[in-house]
Formats: sequence, C-alpha cells, structure tokens
Amino acid sequence: MVNIRTLFSVIVVLLFFKVTKSQEKKSTAASNVTILKKEFIIENLNSISHKVWLYLPPNYTSSKKKFSVIYMHDAQNVFDSKTSYAGEWKVDEQLNEIFKKTGKGFIVVAIENGGAERINEYTPWTHEKYGGGKGEIYINFIVKTLKPYIDSNYRTKNKAKHTALIGSSLGGLISYYGGLKYPKTFGKIGALSTSFWFSNKVEEFTKENGDLKCQKMYLLVGGKEGENMESDSEKMKELLLETGYKKKNLTLKINPEGKHNEAFWSSEFTNVINWLYK
Repeated sequence: MVNIRTLFSVIVVLLFFKVTKSQEKKSTAASNVTILKKEFIIENLNSISHKVWLYLPPNYTSSKKKFSVIYMHDAQNVFDSKTSYAGEWKVDEQLNEIFKKTGKGFIVVAIENGGAERINEYTPWTHEKYGGGKGEIYINFIVKTLKPYIDSNYRTKNKAKHTALIGSSLGGLISYYGGLKYPKTFGKIGALSTSFWFSNKVEEFTKENGDLKCQKMYLLVGGKEGENMESDSEKMKELLLETGYKKKNLTLKINPEGKHNEAFWSSEFTNVINWLYK
C-alpha cells in the first residue's frame, strides 16, 4: 500500500527537479491552447508571477456563442507534456473530442502553481510538517481578480451554474474549499484524489458551509492511492450529506485501480466533465 504522505513529499521534490533534457521535449498542447500575455502576482501570497493558460473551444472564433468556464490548478500539467513533471491530463485533446462528438464547447483557465510555493497556495490551513495555509488568498485571487478579468475579455457564461473549479490532490483540496466558500461563484466542483488528510479543520469547515442545494460536486479517489484516501473521501461525502448537501448533486467514484498520478486523473477527466455538465 502506498504511503500517500511519502508520495506527497516525492511529488513536491519532482515538481522542482529540472530535467536536463526538458528543452528537447516537443509541446503536445493543441493549437487552441495559449498562455496569456498578462501574468498575475497575487498580493499577500508571494512575489511569483503566475502564468495563466487558456483553452478556447474549436468554434470560439467562428461563432458568437458564450461558453462555460472551467478553472483548474497546476497548469503545467493540464495541457502539455513539455511543461509537466509527471505527465499531462490531456484536457485539450479530451475537450476537443467532446466538441467533435457533441458540439459542446468549454473555456478552460488554468493557473500555474508557484513551484516551491504550491503547498502554501493550495492549502487553506496549516500542517505541522508541511506548513501551508495561504489557500484563502489564492482562491480570493481567482474569484475577485482572475474571473472578472476572464469574464471581461472573453465570451463567458459567467453564472455559477456554468462555472467549474477542478483539481487533484492538494488541487482537489483547494477546489473543495473554494467551492464551499464561494458557491455563488462556482456551481460545479471536481475534487479528485483530494488531500483531506492535510488538516482535520476541513471537517468543521464542511459542517459550516456544506448546506448547498444547487452546486454539483464530483469526488474521485483511486483504490491504490493508499493511506486512508478512500475512507477519507467516503467520510467527507457522508458529512456533506449530513450537513445538507443535496444527494442528487453529489457523487463519489472509487476506481479500484486508480493511483495518485496524472495518468489516473487524465483517464477520468471526461467522466468528470460529462457528469458535472450533463
């Protein structure tokens, strides 16, 4: 059984390890993926200039339609194997395929993590060993700065029912937190392999904020992630329901073969989108 805390430490190390041949990698990002010219320094978080990746649906320039928006974290791993440290989610290819089959298009806004500051950015509370605790600042940035910028510059469906927040591991934790804190901004949450273990304060936070009637939430966990990941997710699902979260708007999928990595999250991404936006 994998020790998730050990795996977590390894991932943190890999995140900042420079592969000497990285420059030789070819970009795998689709042609409808770009990086915004504008970068963002998040006030009171750190001094890092955060790059933001943007995916536009294939018919964005040929139509006048408005589109639902999906906000994601760890942008380095979302679209491009050249920038990822452990594989990419292939979000662009999967959404292009959904569009090809159904005509349904989405905008994806993915924020790069701050490298060594990733733990601080994606955790609303502190951990005795790993630190962290600046997640509220990060989420406030998305809600009060980034989303208004995107809504002003692109054709978006800006209401909560069209807006998703999706992430994995610590990115799942900050998505869960952001969704419960700002249900009038994010109407759809994808919390994949969520690091609920990071702080037991998540339970009290859920009790105080989980009485939501309209928001939809997709919880995902793999059977091979280890260290109580499965039981933690089941516990949080039950707590949400006890608190008042509407049963039909909440699902937990347990994939017995799922591991704590990008390959797993990539393999489930289309299922997440289809359920949240069905």
